[in-house]
Amino acid sequence: MSILESAVGWLSNPAHWQGTDGVPTRLLEHVELSALAVILAILIGLPLGLAIGHTGRGSIVVVSIANIGRAVPSVALIVAFLPILGLGFRTTLVALVLLAIPPIVTNAYAGIRTIDPDLVEAARSVGMNGRQVLSQVELPAALPIVVTGIRTSAVQVVATATLGAIVAGGGLGRYIVDGFALGDTPRIVAGAVLVAGLAILTELVFALIERLVVSPGLRAERDGARQDLGRSSSATTPA
Repeated sequence: MSILESAVGWLSNPAHWQGTDGVPTRLLEHVELSALAVILAILIGLPLGLAIGHTGRGSIVVVSIANIGRAVPSVALIVAFLPILGLGFRTTLVALVLLAIPPIVTNAYAGIRTIDPDLVEAARSVGMNGRQVLSQVELPAALPIVVTGIRTSAVQVVATATLGAIVAGGGLGRYIVDGFALGDTPRIVAGAVLVAGLAILTELVFALIERLVVSPGLRAERDGARQDLGRSSSATTPA
């Protein structure tokens, strides 16, 4: 029997879908942790990115946040907060929030800064104040890039939340950590399959959300820009 077949056998066992260690319970724990981390990251990162993009001041903050987010491993964040917060949910949550903030901040900033200045100037010329320009002109125009940043963060958080099991957290990562401890390969592979499936589902859900919240005109403009970029790249590529 192959490893994949043994994992399918593990997942098809009704005993693994019941109780406190059953798949539904672990899945709910994983979703709750990931969703809370992304929500907190949005509450912190989105206003910061929008404010910096709107005012044009503090761009060095965006660059620093992005670099730190790429440079610091997720495991290092979890270990760093372990002595302060102890084992369990809180340590993983804080690490995931810090992981999720950089893409949200940088995309919000980039989305605002890529807006045509003439559009902003026209809004100001009709009497809009700074807050109105941001909420009624800049944010709607930057929405595709903003949502992409949130989607990136969400997928990263879902995948990384698996590490929470290392510090006695719950979620689907328990199957992987416990599988290594028990030498249970089917359990490990089954846990990895479940995490991968949840990450893919998260990607699809946010893609749907993006289609619902972003106007068709903005989507067409963004897709056209991508096509132009693709044609430009092809034209400049040596034969």
